[in-house]
Amino acid sequence: WVNENLSLPLQWLAAAGAVVAAAMVWLRRLKFALIALVAVLAIRAVVPGIVSRVYVKPNELALQRPYIERHIQATRNAFGLGERTREVDFEARLDAPINPAKHKPLFDNVRLWDWRAFHDTVTQIQALRPYYVFPDSDVDRYTIGGQIRQVLLSPRELDVRNIATAGAGWINSHLIYTHGYGMVMAEANRMTPEGLPMLLIYDAPPKVDYPGLKLTRPEIYYGERTHDPVFVRTNQPEFDYPSGSENVHTRYEGSGGIPISSFPMRIAAALNRADWNILLTGYFTAESRMLIRRRIPERLSTLAGFIQWDPDPYLVLTEGGRLVWIVDGYTTADAHPYSRHTNVGGVGRINYIRNSVKATVDAYDGAVRMFVFQPGDPVIQAYWRLFPDLFAPAEQMPADVRPHTRYPEVIFRTQAEIYRTFHMRNPEAFYNKEDLWDIANNIQGEGGRARPMPPTFVVATLPGEPEPEFLLVLPFTPRNKDNLIGLMVARCDGPNLGELVFLKLSKQALIFGPMQIEARINQDQLISKDLSLWNQQGSQVLRGQMLVLPIEDTFLYVEAIYIQAAEARMPQLRKVVLAMGNNLIYEDTYDQALAKLVSLPVSGRPPEPGRPAEVTTAPAPAPAAAPSPAADQRVQAIRQHLERYRSLASQGRWAEAGKELEAVESLVR
Repeated sequence: WVNENLSLPLQWLAAAGAVVAAAMVWLRRLKFALIALVAVLAIRAVVPGIVSRVYVKPNELALQRPYIERHIQATRNAFGLGERTREVDFEARLDAPINPAKHKPLFDNVRLWDWRAFHDTVTQIQALRPYYVFPDSDVDRYTIGGQIRQVLLSPRELDVRNIATAGAGWINSHLIYTHGYGMVMAEANRMTPEGLPMLLIYDAPPKVDYPGLKLTRPEIYYGERTHDPVFVRTNQPEFDYPSGSENVHTRYEGSGGIPISSFPMRIAAALNRADWNILLTGYFTAESRMLIRRRIPERLSTLAGFIQWDPDPYLVLTEGGRLVWIVDGYTTADAHPYSRHTNVGGVGRINYIRNSVKATVDAYDGAVRMFVFQPGDPVIQAYWRLFPDLFAPAEQMPADVRPHTRYPEVIFRTQAEIYRTFHMRNPEAFYNKEDLWDIANNIQGEGGRARPMPPTFVVATLPGEPEPEFLLVLPFTPRNKDNLIGLMVARCDGPNLGELVFLKLSKQALIFGPMQIEARINQDQLISKDLSLWNQQGSQVLRGQMLVLPIEDTFLYVEAIYIQAAEARMPQLRKVVLAMGNNLIYEDTYDQALAKLVSLPVSGRPPEPGRPAEVTTAPAPAPAAAPSPAADQRVQAIRQHLERYRSLASQGRWAEAGKELEAVESLVR
């Protein structure tokens, strides 16, 4: 109110005062010029503050209401909360029954592997050599067996620093070790009897355990850990992958890079890189090429620096067997009228953002293509007119790549932070901060510390939708409370890509939030005892991120519990916790837990204060019969199995230790 009704008019007054002062100077009346200048500056400095304190503050809500309304609307529009969004009143109940057969596709896609646990495990079992690294692990979906299936995948890249520490020189770093090789892919909800991921693609050369997938071009010349420059098609064979005690070599067949055979090009490259080995080496041929700007973010920023590129590209396996990176690009602004400013990691302080562009980068030849996914964005419209050949419509993205596009986490986190406050559209409620929300906490990782939940990719069915789909979700709780109040969902599949759905829960009914489920887990004597035991004897408990999945009129909560040795980070899936309504299931495997969950009646009564929820495990054994003559032998056998269990557990051999416990259970029965 003060800016519009006082500050702007005073700007005109200042301009008029400047004209008067200039006239007085021209007329040689310097005293009057000084008086006019001081008067105008004093009015501008003093009057707005006095009016604000005396008149506006006592009547702030009434006077500021139209500006609050504009602020709310402008902020929602600037951060993409006004278009392609819908809010759904979700009447969730603790006692809502579910139909297991109807939701089999959802149950088959519950992700048990936390990406961090998966990443640590594949680093241990699939790195193959010290110079191979897995920079990141991503969640995606592929059609396997005719159904959408969640998978986790990690590219196997080459870290030249690990070669250098072994005494390698210029030839090794620039001519021989030029690229990463292959990837690891696993279904998100399957594991081996030892609690390790069930791999679909693994090893080098790549082994593919599902006929619908193929990897024909596994070399990664452009990635997240690649180094510059490397030289290909030289007289020195390139290392491709290890094979036993020998190495397999290759020769680059792609079109990436620039020719380096001519003497002027070698001089230019040597000067540019300050590396005279480029000029002096005798390994170059007439076909030699220099590959530069091989790291994905740097490559895109060099080509289109006016786009803010996501620092976390993700890898896609195409139907033809090639590896292609997808990178989200953002158009931003910091001068959107009335919109709130916020800091976005990797982008800066802005008050407008759109995911207008998605780029693809071929991992073998580095070919870059940019596709416009939000042609209505005025910022990308301007850039598209300036560089018409740089961008293409989204419809031209290859058909085997587009199904793997997704809603970016950077924008989703930013929108969630804005929505915590700006879900309130009533100016009075907004002004009084009556209904602030928080991003839900849960216990993650080692040590059992509570942290805000990150956005999570899941496969679930939205209310009113017939089929499960790939979604990005994030739960909310009321400010300083732990019960669930809302779920923010971004759709990722097909024509629904980019749509936001907000499930708003009733404030009159208690729906457990993630931390309340965590409290029920921690308060159970059996679970607490197991966690305490596993955190001893050289092992650590790693708790996966809790999944919050909407299903019919309720929520399914899923948490995986892993065990890893303190010295070697190789998590093994040990237990699965499922919660729905008042039922909390704790079992060795997901199949066992799910079978128990769907067979139990659903209770809508929350646990009594101070009393932990009932935990269902294996059925209690029937009362033992009278001791038989062989009872002493059974007792002795139980003691032996328990001793072996303690010994194996102390060594971190959990699969064998589990068999000893099964033997004890068999003897007890």
